[in-house]
Amino acid sequence: MTAVERPVAVPVDAAGLPALRRRTSAVLIASQILGGLGVATGIALAVVLAQEVAGTESLAGLAPTATVTGTAVLSVPLAALMTARGRRPGLVLAYLIGALGAGVVVAGAVLGSFPLLLVGMAGFGAASSANLQARFAAADLAEPTRRARAISNVVWATTIGAVLGPNIAAPAGRSVSGLGIPEAAGPFVWAAGVFVVSALLVAVLLRPDPLLTARALAPVEEQSPAARSIRAGAAAVRASPRARLALVTVAVSHTAMVSVMSMTPLDLGHHGTGIDLIGLVISVHIAGMYAFSPLMGRLSDRFGRLSGIGLAVALLACAALLAGTAGADHRQTAAGLFLLGLGWSAGLVSGSALLTDSVPQPARAAAQGLSDLTMNTSAGLGGAAAGLVVAQAGYGWLNAVAACLLLPLGALALFTRGRRPRP
Repeated sequence: MTAVERPVAVPVDAAGLPALRRRTSAVLIASQILGGLGVATGIALAVVLAQEVAGTESLAGLAPTATVTGTAVLSVPLAALMTARGRRPGLVLAYLIGALGAGVVVAGAVLGSFPLLLVGMAGFGAASSANLQARFAAADLAEPTRRARAISNVVWATTIGAVLGPNIAAPAGRSVSGLGIPEAAGPFVWAAGVFVVSALLVAVLLRPDPLLTARALAPVEEQSPAARSIRAGAAAVRASPRARLALVTVAVSHTAMVSVMSMTPLDLGHHGTGIDLIGLVISVHIAGMYAFSPLMGRLSDRFGRLSGIGLAVALLACAALLAGTAGADHRQTAAGLFLLGLGWSAGLVSGSALLTDSVPQPARAAAQGLSDLTMNTSAGLGGAAAGLVVAQAGYGWLNAVAACLLLPLGALALFTRGRRPRP
C-alpha cells in the first residue's frame, strides 16, 4: 500500500456512501461559507488600502490583479498536492497560505510598503483557489447524475460569505484602529483568522478524504499513480473534446463576467450614480452568481451539461446586450448584471461538471487544477484589458467584446454536441 493510498485503507461500502457524501458536502459548505467570508471581507477594501499605501489611484487596481494572479499561479501546485496526497492537505495549505498572505498585507500597510502589500495580496489569492477547488471536492464522491448539483451546492454556499463580508469590513477596520494598523487593513486581520478556522475545520472534519476515497473505490485499472500527474491531466483534456469544451466554458464565462463586472461601477459613476446604488447593483450581480447555482446544477443534471453551457451563452449574451445599451438607465444595468451573474453560474457549474465527467478518475484533480489556472489567467488578462477598452472606446464596446467571446464558445458547444462522447 502506497503513502497516497494509506489514508483510506478500508474504503467505505455502498451502504455507507450516501452518509459520507452528506458529511463531505456539509464540511465543504461550512468551509466555503467561512472561506468566502474571509475573501469578501478582505477584498471589500483592497483597492482603498492599496491607494492609501501607494499614494495614487493609478496603482490601486494592482491589488485585485495581484490576488487574481496569486489564485491562478497557485492553482497548479495545489492541484499537484491534491493529486498526490488528497483534497484535505491541499485545501488546508491553501487556506493557511491565504492567512499568511493576509498577514503580509497588514505588514505592508503598517510599513507603508506597496510591493510587500502586493506580495501579500498574491498569497491572499490562495484562499480563493481553495474556494474554487472545494467545488471539485464535492464532485469526487457524487453520483454522476447528481454531480452538477453537488458542485452547485458548494458554489451556493459562497453567497453567505460574499454578502456578509463587505458588511463587516467597516467593523473590522474599526476594531484595529487602536493597534497602529490602518483601518483599511483591519478586514485582512479578520480574514487571516477566518482562514485559519477554515483550515482547522477541513483538517479535522474532512475525513476520510473524498478524493482518496473515490480512488479507493475506483476499478483497479484506474489506480495507476502514473495517470495522476499534471502532465497526465493535461493529456486527458487534450484527448477529450468535451473536456476541452469544459475548459473553454469556464474560462470564457469567468473572463466575460470579470471584465464587465469590474468596469460597471466606473460606468455607473460616469452616469451620476451614488455609491449606495452602485453597491446595490453589485449585490444584485453577486446574488445572480451564487444564489441560483443550485438551480443551475439541477438543470445541468436534468437536461445535460451541453444544455447548461448553451444556457450560459444565452444568459451572458443577454447580459452584454442589456448592460451595454443601458446608458443612464440604472435599472437596465442592474438587470444586465443580474443576468451576467446567472450566466457565470450556469457556465461554471456545467463546465466544472462536464470536465469531471470527461476525464478519467486518476487525472481529474490535475485537470481541475489546469481548469482553475486557465480561468483565472484569462480573467486576469480580461480584467486588465477591460480598463483599456473602456478608456479608448467606452463601456458599450466592452460589452460588445465580451459578447464576441461567446461566439467561439457557442460554436464549439454546437460542434461538440454533434459528436458522440467516447465510451
